[in-house]
Amino acid sequence: MPHPSLDTCFSPSPEGKEVVYTVQDVPANSVLLARSRDEAQGFPSGTIELAFCPETGFLTNQAFAEALVDYNEEYEATQGFSDTFSAFHRRLADDLIERYDLHGKTVLEIGCGKGEFLALLCDRGGNEGIGFDPAYRPDRAPDLAADRTTVVQDVYSEEYAHVDADFVCCKMTLEHIPDVADFVGMVRRAVGDDRDTVVFFQMPEARRILREGAFWDIYHEHCSYFSAGSLARLFRSQGFDVHSLWTDYDDQYLMIEARPRTGPAGSPLPEEESPRAMAADVTRFAEQVPGRIEAWRRLLTDCRQQGRRVALWGGGSKAVAFLTTLGLGDEVSAVIDINPHKQGTYLPGTGHEISAPAALAANPPDIVLIMNPIYHDEIQSSLQDMDLDPALWHADANPARLRPLPAAA
Repeated sequence: MPHPSLDTCFSPSPEGKEVVYTVQDVPANSVLLARSRDEAQGFPSGTIELAFCPETGFLTNQAFAEALVDYNEEYEATQGFSDTFSAFHRRLADDLIERYDLHGKTVLEIGCGKGEFLALLCDRGGNEGIGFDPAYRPDRAPDLAADRTTVVQDVYSEEYAHVDADFVCCKMTLEHIPDVADFVGMVRRAVGDDRDTVVFFQMPEARRILREGAFWDIYHEHCSYFSAGSLARLFRSQGFDVHSLWTDYDDQYLMIEARPRTGPAGSPLPEEESPRAMAADVTRFAEQVPGRIEAWRRLLTDCRQQGRRVALWGGGSKAVAFLTTLGLGDEVSAVIDINPHKQGTYLPGTGHEISAPAALAANPPDIVLIMNPIYHDEIQSSLQDMDLDPALWHADANPARLRPLPAAA
């Protein structure tokens, strides 16, 4: 069943790994709601020591401090207020329902957040659902399929291994787990040997982060980073057969379909890169990201000195990582988020107040820096509705190519 030597690879243990990227004094929690600027600036801080395993291609923050991370009702990570994201969620739910014939089945979701995706699977497929998440809010439970979904406000563990399901779903959770071999092994034991049981995981895709130099996608809560190859190797090491690997949402998300295995491990899929290929991406990231960080720092400092107002759109983990890694504060004059539960709270680390888009009408920005370019059209439409026409910059752009700056107002 599990591969003992790989268990060490797929853990925060420094054994056999090389540190390739370090950031000090980052907020330990990026999306916990802070109700005051003092609270936001006083959040516990941790360290990122991103370490690479050349045997498996796995990346982990070996300085991750689990005791500093808190997942409770104040953990506000939902993207469900975005039309773009909601359309993706519906499409993904429909795809999974069709792909795995999820009609009248039992669905279990590990790390279900506010229950939005679980409700879609149950509503659109006529399924029964049970979810697990300590950050679940009963007062914000979706109306969809409310009579067919149950959420346990707790972390999924061996305690719940008796809960049977035809489809096990775990979205945007594995990256928060430090000992991923132990976690995936627990899931394997829970599902048993029924090869009809489908296990589906989704998480950020690490090669995109490396190739884009996306330092804003590396933060303390995300202690584990996967490519298609390293993810498949993890699942095989814990007794699964890997049936499918794919990406979605502009290749930001990596997906895996796995099923219990009782015999020898299968062959790698075409989508799996080798550890050597992953190592090349890691080397390029380590060489190039310091210059990218410095270029962004200079550019935004120049904007402030030239009297240009920069608003950052997206008040989540990307914004926290971007600003704290750069060590910037009033270079950004506003942080915007469409999630009403974030509005009026403060960004961990820098203490920027998070405002609704309407706040820009009173203080029009010269530049809007979009943390995730997949929302460009949605953001541009919101700005046009307010008769605002700032320059739109993307976090994944080369900052050197964003010059010359637009004229200051």
